[in-house]
Amino acid sequence: MTPTDLTAYDLAAALREGELSCREVMQAFLARIEAINPRHNAIVSLRDGGELLREAERCDIELVRGNDEPRSFLFGLPQAIKDVVPTAGIRTTLGSPILKDSVPAADALLVQRAKAAGCIVIGKTNTPEFGLGSHTFNEVFGATRNAFDPTKS
Repeated sequence: MTPTDLTAYDLAAALREGELSCREVMQAFLARIEAINPRHNAIVSLRDGGELLREAERCDIELVRGNDEPRSFLFGLPQAIKDVVPTAGIRTTLGSPILKDSVPAADALLVQRAKAAGCIVIGKTNTPEFGLGSHTFNEVFGATRNAFDPTKS
């Protein structure tokens, strides 16, 4: 079983108990994204892999140091943010050609809170234009394919 097969609960427990490192988890998720994202087109703005691994290593160092305060459930977990949510330094298009080059300077509140909890924001996931519509298609990134049947969106 690989880290990408674990539930979020089990993954968080494995990190806290030292069964997995944040770096190992990030490597597994990056490998999975590389293997299946070209077919499914779910992740549309992935941060640099080296940068993500360095961030995971910093989380590992913090876990080793430990402290008396309880860790957040999200600490060290990879997290992708929908492309309709402003995320500082990561292209945020809302799936619209008019915003195709938009890179926010600040995070939306939910991203601020996720980062404060210790999750590692890996990038953005596809969304219909402005979040409207019944399936994920936009002119910037195209359609996201169904995970169970890639012939469908």
